[in-house]
Amino acid sequence: MGTLILKSVIILFSGLLFGAAGLIAGAYIGGNFLENFAFNGVRGYEATGQAGLFAGSAVGVALGSALTFMHSKRKT
Repeated sequence: MGTLILKSVIILFSGLLFGAAGLIAGAYIGGNFLENFAFNGVRGYEATGQAGLFAGSAVGVALGSALTFMHSKRKT
């Protein structure tokens, strides 16, 4: 039971970490290069920041779960 909680915390942390990185990268790209990009009712750096947050969180959760479960299968 304790390992399941630890795996869940690792997956959640990786999703938050990659989401924050995606938000910062998206806001940078939108503020400098994609001023006319529109997403979710906003445009520019706000829109690409949101898109980066969603994409980064999805990648972080997928990568975190793949790595934690791959590591646990190899260990047993």
